[in-house]
Amino acid sequence: MSAVARRALATRDAAWARTLARALGRAGVSPNAISVAGLICAVAAAAAFVVVPRAGDRPAVAALLLAAAGIQLRLLCNLLDGMVAVEEGLKTARGDLYNELPDRLADVVILVGAGYSIRDLAGGPELGWAAAVVAVLTAYVRALGGSLGLTQHFAGPMAKQHRMFALTIATLVAALESMLGEPARAMRIGLAVIVAGSIVTAWRRTLRIAAEAGAR
Repeated sequence: MSAVARRALATRDAAWARTLARALGRAGVSPNAISVAGLICAVAAAAAFVVVPRAGDRPAVAALLLAAAGIQLRLLCNLLDGMVAVEEGLKTARGDLYNELPDRLADVVILVGAGYSIRDLAGGPELGWAAAVVAVLTAYVRALGGSLGLTQHFAGPMAKQHRMFALTIATLVAALESMLGEPARAMRIGLAVIVAGSIVTAWRRTLRIAAEAGAR
């Protein structure tokens, strides 16, 4: 990962994060490898989501918990790749590519996978695909600002960390629903919130870019 544009994260100042990044840096772990590991965690989360509808109650709960863990591990990798690159001085010439492309693919596979976890419900997969599309749109608008020589805006309300937080909560509630034998509602609600919030996020970022361009 490179330091061209970084999302402001308070977590970077946490002692545990600095300790872990330092350990990885001293071990010679490449930030690009950490970025790829994040994508692998995302694929694992998506695979766990996909098996949910055909699993029994207990296996479905386990799969949903694994999916939630995969989402959080993906975010951990996203945090550490930048810290190892910048704070530990291991950034590479291909860092921007490894920072952006695995991240976008991770968003898509996780959100589409979440949609297929409720494929037996009307509109389930479509919600997953819609969430993936608008998630990529928010990142595109942010990167567009940078490509125009303007600020890369990371504003929410549904930036990456917000999307993944909302999806993690929906996944954990879905596991509880399955455990209690309740109808599956949480995932559909969670994905709908992500779609709506991501549209607002893309619009807000677009307005900021337009205002900044107009002030030149």
